[in-house]
Amino acid sequence: MEETSLGRIEVSPMAIASLASQAVLESYGVVGMATKDLASGIVKILQSASHRRGVDIHIDSNHIVIDLYVVIEYGTPIATIARNIQSAVKYTVERALSVPVEAVNVHVQDLRVGAD
Repeated sequence: MEETSLGRIEVSPMAIASLASQAVLESYGVVGMATKDLASGIVKILQSASHRRGVDIHIDSNHIVIDLYVVIEYGTPIATIARNIQSAVKYTVERALSVPVEAVNVHVQDLRVGAD
């Protein structure tokens, strides 16, 4: 991602996904991260060890696009929570990496009553 006089600095997509998923899970109204595959028709909330699977990272040139697959608490303002997630993830990733985040796309996969 960055070239210095001492060599190249690269941050893996998995590391970026860890940053993003942590920011999501700290956001109000989020029950958890979900798989992006809805083919089975069942949304599964991911366990803490696999939260990164609910995040897709696309790195192009010097910017990042992040897709998040989340489960939100039923009865909360979905659009407001999604915007808060976008802001939190963008801030966290840009602060950590000093690389601009072009987009944070929030995909609400399910609504749940409280944390399971």
